[in-house]
This record gives sequence, structure tokens and C-alpha cells, in this order.
Amino acid sequence: MRLLLDTHALIWWWLADSRLSERARLAIADPEIDTFVPAVASYEIALKIATARLPTMIELLSQFGEACAADGFVQLDLRFDHARAAGLLPLAHRDPFDRMIAAQAMTEGMAVVTCDAQLAAFGCETLW
Repeated sequence: MRLLLDTHALIWWWLADSRLSERARLAIADPEIDTFVPAVASYEIALKIATARLPTMIELLSQFGEACAADGFVQLDLRFDHARAAGLLPLAHRDPFDRMIAAQAMTEGMAVVTCDAQLAAFGCETLW
């Protein structure tokens, strides 16, 4: 199994937040499961910091790559095929971050770690 972390799942993992489900926590911690972080997560976190909605993440954002590597997470860059797939998803859900994450998961054959039911509506596998 390969996992792609939705931004809230990544944040809750790093902050040891109880909102992260036990199933998600165990899967992320499993050394046999490859866990990926989408590049758009750093952008989404930076935007939330810039709008004062996530001040607790300032230090982690400055060391984003190192923090991912320390947890054994693999960076998943955004490619043209991911962007095209995101653009072709149904327009019922317009959040650009969710669209990119869902498209990357479907293109790469990954399950998205998310509590957001709208991602599953795109047709990608989810884990929560």
C-alpha cells in the first residue's frame, strides 16, 4: 500500500493531534507502508500561516523537507499529468488543493489519508 497524506492529516500527524484517526496514525507509522507528501501541502500550509490560521506550523514549514524526511515521508512533486488529471475532475468540488491531491493519488495508485469525504467522491481510494 502507498499513502498520500492530505494536508490536514500531515498537520495532525506532526502536531500529534487527536483528530487524526487511530487507523490513519497506525498506517502512517507502519514502516512497511510508503507514505508520500504532495508538494501542494507545503503551499497550503504556507497560505494558512500567511493568513494567521496556522501559526503553530511556522517552524515546521521552514524545515518542511527535513521534517518530511525525518518521518520517512517521500515528496511527491506535481507533474503535468497530475495537473491535467486535476483539471479534468468533476467540478462539483472546486478546492484546488483537494483536486491536486485526488488527481495525484489516482494517477499514482495511492490511497489518500483524509477525513474529507469529498475526496472519495472524486473516485480516489481513501483511508481514515
